[in-house]
Amino acid sequence: MNELMLVARREITTQVRTKAFAIGLVITAVLVAAVTFAPKILGGPDEYTLGTVNSQQLPLKAAAPDAEIEWRSFPDEATAKQAVLDGDVDAVLVDGTRVLTDGEIDSQLGVLLQSVNREVKLGAAALSIPPLKMESVGADTRYEAARAGIAVVLVLVLFMLLMGQVMMVAMGVVEEKGSRIVEILLSAIRPWQLLGGKIIGLGVLGLINLVTILAVGLAASAASGIASDFPPGLPGLVTGVLVWFVLGYAFFATLAAALASLVSRQEEVGSVMTPLTMVIMVTYFVAFYATNDPTGTLSTVLSYVPPFSAMIMPVRMAATEVPMWQVGLSMGAMALAVLAVLSFGAKIYERAVLRTGARLKLADVLRAG
Repeated sequence: MNELMLVARREITTQVRTKAFAIGLVITAVLVAAVTFAPKILGGPDEYTLGTVNSQQLPLKAAAPDAEIEWRSFPDEATAKQAVLDGDVDAVLVDGTRVLTDGEIDSQLGVLLQSVNREVKLGAAALSIPPLKMESVGADTRYEAARAGIAVVLVLVLFMLLMGQVMMVAMGVVEEKGSRIVEILLSAIRPWQLLGGKIIGLGVLGLINLVTILAVGLAASAASGIASDFPPGLPGLVTGVLVWFVLGYAFFATLAAALASLVSRQEEVGSVMTPLTMVIMVTYFVAFYATNDPTGTLSTVLSYVPPFSAMIMPVRMAATEVPMWQVGLSMGAMALAVLAVLSFGAKIYERAVLRTGARLKLADVLRAG
């Protein structure tokens, strides 16, 4: 175990000391912060289409001169409800006391309506001023937009990190094999210790990048005010994302190391890694599809099937409510798959990593055992 951690420490310190890692980490943090603040900075003036039923239009322009506000009058509440459900209006003021919306009202619009309504009634010398009652006429769509946005960002982050770290593992294996450094290393430690240390070390670097992205993203969201739209249970989602990254990385990185051990030149890495990269790409595409249909049959079924579950299940967790038993079942299946791949990959690596020269065939390596 000491040898395993020694190799992992070597991988971590070697990469962390490079300027490329430090610069990349800073650039990643800046980009995440910029993307988080972009909607706030680049967003134009607020636009609202409002309706009235037996109510006077509220003078919202006086309180929000930069907002673009259009008013429509409806003859009755039923017509107004249909307009809200069709998306023709953002909200409808009924009888001067109630506001009809589809799901949760936009936070800025809600504050604007309440404050202006209070000012108008104070001007009329009202003794008591009850707040406007907010009523949703459709399904509860709170956090729907925020969940969709988080899911899209999540699938992109997981895909880039998994693909990047997996390729680093493959390139590292081929570099050590091609330079014959692996022969020196294996004279002191066992093959599984070298393989495990490399996977753990580069995995820690991936976790550093992921934690940086999550921390900067959450901090920037809080500073920009976007965090107010986030759904509850965000800490659990963040924890789940970290666990899923570890499982997905362990699965793909082990196979990457095994496949990379079949070749001795950096130029051959791309071709030998093609089957694995195709699996990662398919996983990415299905996960991206799941951002729009997290409860669909394809998304649901594949969220239990390793290795697809490593990216699809966390996306489903972000996009919709997923029962904990489903998450636990999916994680358990993925953990078993990781153990199986570790056993298989270690055998391939051990049999092929010392055999230099022409590219080895996987079938020949398996038969050699």
